[in-house]
Amino acid sequence: MYLRQTNIHDKSIIKSIYLDSINSIDVKIYSPQQKFAWCSQAWENPEFNNAITKGKGWIVGESSYFRGFAIRYPKNKLSLFYCRADSKRKGIGTMLLNKIEQEAKNDNISSIKTEASLISYRLLLKRDWKIIRKENIIIKNTIFNRYKMIKNLT
Repeated sequence: MYLRQTNIHDKSIIKSIYLDSINSIDVKIYSPQQKFAWCSQAWENPEFNNAITKGKGWIVGESSYFRGFAIRYPKNKLSLFYCRADSKRKGIGTMLLNKIEQEAKNDNISSIKTEASLISYRLLLKRDWKIIRKENIIIKNTIFNRYKMIKNLT
């Protein structure tokens, strides 16, 4: 398994991982309507494209099969963090977070923030991220709960 920096040519791979990750979530956590609204962000939210094209990210793969990715955009925000269904709970997320956090430190970023899903916030808590607050947002007339989180890197 290898880790490499993302580039503009990874857009379709990133979207594939994103969709796979969201669609694999148990319906007890996110409803089909929520998953549809969330998936639509890959095409309808310009910040998704900005993160891919302007952000600094990392992707994990084996041969030509890519398992997960994480992107910082802007520099002090973990904007995208996703793993395929068959790659969850196998250390891929930890590998990506290690790299993202180390790169942020190397860029002299003192803290990094994110908006975490009901899935990812648990891993972030294990890695010393702190919850700032729980919030509700609306995407395509659908309510989501998420966590504003932060980690000090100093």
